[in-house]
Amino acid sequence: MTVTARTIVLAARPQGTPDPGDFRIESAALPDPGPGEVVLQTLWLSLDPYMRGRMSDGPSYAAPTPLGHPLPSEAVARVLVSRDAGFAPGDIVAVHDHWRDHMIRKGTDLRRLDPTLAPVQTALGVMGMPGMTAYTGLRHIGKPKPGETVVVGAASGAVGALVGQIARLGGARTVGLAGGADKCAYVTETLGFDACIDRTAPDMAAQLAAACPKGIDVYFELTGGAIFDAVLPLLNPFARVPVCGTIATYNATSLPDGPDRTPALLRSILTRSLTFRGFIVTEFWGDAPEFYPRMAAWLQAGDIRYREDITQGLDQMVATFIGMLQGRNFGKTLIKLAD
Repeated sequence: MTVTARTIVLAARPQGTPDPGDFRIESAALPDPGPGEVVLQTLWLSLDPYMRGRMSDGPSYAAPTPLGHPLPSEAVARVLVSRDAGFAPGDIVAVHDHWRDHMIRKGTDLRRLDPTLAPVQTALGVMGMPGMTAYTGLRHIGKPKPGETVVVGAASGAVGALVGQIARLGGARTVGLAGGADKCAYVTETLGFDACIDRTAPDMAAQLAAACPKGIDVYFELTGGAIFDAVLPLLNPFARVPVCGTIATYNATSLPDGPDRTPALLRSILTRSLTFRGFIVTEFWGDAPEFYPRMAAWLQAGDIRYREDITQGLDQMVATFIGMLQGRNFGKTLIKLAD
């Protein structure tokens, strides 16, 4: 059985906002699988903001993608051919892979999915890395208490939407920020946040202060930029700030204009005993056995809701990725390759 894989590789390092010319599609026939390996057809690919960092060659928590190499992604796939006794053709699995439509992987790299429990693509969102990020960031760093105020940037996105809902289930008051009236209405009316502020409003900072009359106890940092500037003065003594993204600056090519605000930030951290803790979800992957059944129970009970922004086809992946970085997505960004 000859299988040809189409793969998107990094052709050039983006300068600022990525351009379609920074990528190219390559095709190659896959070899026969070896012992313990399986041939997979990709059904779904995930797009996430962290991928922008992998395209740059600056120091980070993970090595940059070399030029000419495929870009990383979480995937849901179907087994076509198996030489691993634990998997059979037709099995549906989750795997950390790349922007491509077919692959060969070891059976030990795969996590079997049960399509009867939840739609399989949720393994890339609410039942996957974004869900784990929200759950573990709150559990280990944010630690919201009943009655405290939790603020979430990018509140309609894959992680932010879950942060607010999980915090609300624990009895916290939740305030989100999102881009535009439609997203804000979704955050309050569907997700159940207590308030949502349009991040594009000229008086965004004043609206946020009004929505947080008792200050902010937990700020889940996903955006940076102007939202962080508005949040910082409102942080209460001993506030906790889990930091897992700064999407507002991912395409920046220089430092922002204006005076150096580092001394003011450090003074705030000192005088209000603030906790800032950056984290990568893999640090807390040991929570997975607890996370999966708990999230599944929340979903089945209707306590957690989610939204997916789906685009069809590998050829649309680059344009969709660029749009996501510009805030054009609404919910978890997914690429569907096959049924």
